[in-house]
Amino acid sequence: MKVKGLRWWIIGLIALATIINYIDRSALAIMWPSISEDLGMTHADYAILLNVFMIAYAVGQSITGKLFDKIGTRLGFVWCIAIWNIASGLHAVSRGVLSFGLFRAILGVSEAGNWPGAAKSNAEWFPIKERAIAQGIFNAGASIGSVIAPPLIAILWVAFGWKVTFLIIGATGLVWIIPWMIFNKNIPSKHPWITDEEKAYIVKGQHENENAGDGGKSFSLKEILSFKASWAVLISRLFLEPIWWLFVGWMPIYLADVYGFDVKQIGLFAWVPYVGAAIGSIAGGWFSGRLISTGASINRARKTAITIGGVIMFTGLVATILFADTPLKFVTIVACVLFGFQFTIGNIQTLPSDLFYGKSVGSLAGVGGTVGVFAVIIMNFLVPIISAVSYVPIFVMIAAFVPLGVGAVYLFARKIQAVG
Repeated sequence: MKVKGLRWWIIGLIALATIINYIDRSALAIMWPSISEDLGMTHADYAILLNVFMIAYAVGQSITGKLFDKIGTRLGFVWCIAIWNIASGLHAVSRGVLSFGLFRAILGVSEAGNWPGAAKSNAEWFPIKERAIAQGIFNAGASIGSVIAPPLIAILWVAFGWKVTFLIIGATGLVWIIPWMIFNKNIPSKHPWITDEEKAYIVKGQHENENAGDGGKSFSLKEILSFKASWAVLISRLFLEPIWWLFVGWMPIYLADVYGFDVKQIGLFAWVPYVGAAIGSIAGGWFSGRLISTGASINRARKTAITIGGVIMFTGLVATILFADTPLKFVTIVACVLFGFQFTIGNIQTLPSDLFYGKSVGSLAGVGGTVGVFAVIIMNFLVPIISAVSYVPIFVMIAAFVPLGVGAVYLFARKIQAVG
């Protein structure tokens, strides 16, 4: 049997996994007003749990990046999604910071694999000019998951309460493994279902020797970081990741604190910004891919897209400070911020496969994720302290991060091209 456009089925399944990923990770924040009331927990407890997840997520990026390089994307995704959905379901038996913290740590390590796994899979399945749009489709899964999560979790919470809600979402995610094992039988060069035309198209558009049967040359982490361009990935993610995670982790709490929202009201409003993020994911990938198709170099295409997204992000964050005086204005402006973020980050996350191929892609993507998440951890410690007075300094801080993150790409990757 031959399947036309098999690469789009693969990235579609990864996008679906990402939707599940964000539903699972968002459930705690959305139901926190109810959970904290039932168990007598505080914002300080929430900050601890958020950082337990983030520390585990940071470590997990590097661990799972190596895991995917070692066992491949097919089995790597099976292990990660099975573990994170079991951990999600086990939240139902939590009774305090210790038990929630244990399950959040397991969730964080395993969910982290989705990102280096996707970067590696895209390097295997897509020619260079299509990788940003493939990354955009994948990243759109995060945004769509964040759109679906608030109303879905609110509906389940109203019907069943927070404990059963965790059980339902954990069990549902395990079903994903079935179609993944069916469709993703091997890399393109060895897949029995891929057409000859699609295989030739993929191979022709990749780095020389990419998609080889041995998976390509494997650099050690020290060797990867010896290339200056690798630091463009690390430093840009160090500054930009806190922008996304501030809204993912704290927006439901912000809506509760500033506007007095309960779980149902959070469900009505918190999804809106992620519509902008989903559009930005696709648009950023399409834009850079379009530039490459019309003759632009990879360097010009990636940097142009990263800069445009950065300008939109920065402008939106300034507007959040100056104009967001109602819940509707706030979520609408944040939609623009997250549009710009995803427009930019999809192209940054494509850089590992622009710079390397084979067994080095997952490693660089994983380390980049780890570095970015450590910045988020520091931010999460600061938010409860600063927000006790005002959220404005937090928005000022992350607005300042935008030019630093975009500038790092220009500083460290003077010319984006294959280095190894």
